[in-house]
Amino acid sequence: QVQLVESGGGLVQAGVSLRLSCAASGRTINTYTMGWFRQAPGKEREFVGAITWLGGITAYADSVKGRFTISRNIAKNTVSLQMNSLKPEDTALYYCAAAETSWVAKTRADYKYWGQGTQVTVSS
Repeated sequence: QVQLVESGGGLVQAGVSLRLSCAASGRTINTYTMGWFRQAPGKEREFVGAITWLGGITAYADSVKGRFTISRNIAKNTVSLQMNSLKPEDTALYYCAAAETSWVAKTRADYKYWGQGTQVTVSS
């Protein structure tokens, strides 16, 4: 089992930055992919970005590419999502997830473990 706990969400104005963190515990995750998803009210959960734990290979959704950056801290078993130039359409509940894949998984079905989510609200 892998436990994931997100933190760092909040209410911010458009244009500012916010950093989310995800702390992982439990099973060793060095062969996993760590991903971030988000779900806005009335919409499906969508892929935001992911990073492979071993190689640090990243992938992003087109909607956040160039604004969001994922990184991991192997020593602390944490994954972060740096969000810059936030827009009102980035408002959502953000989830951290872990997939037992060595490639950069982008599909929700690939992810086995999920955190509870942290709310990000961007006002215009």
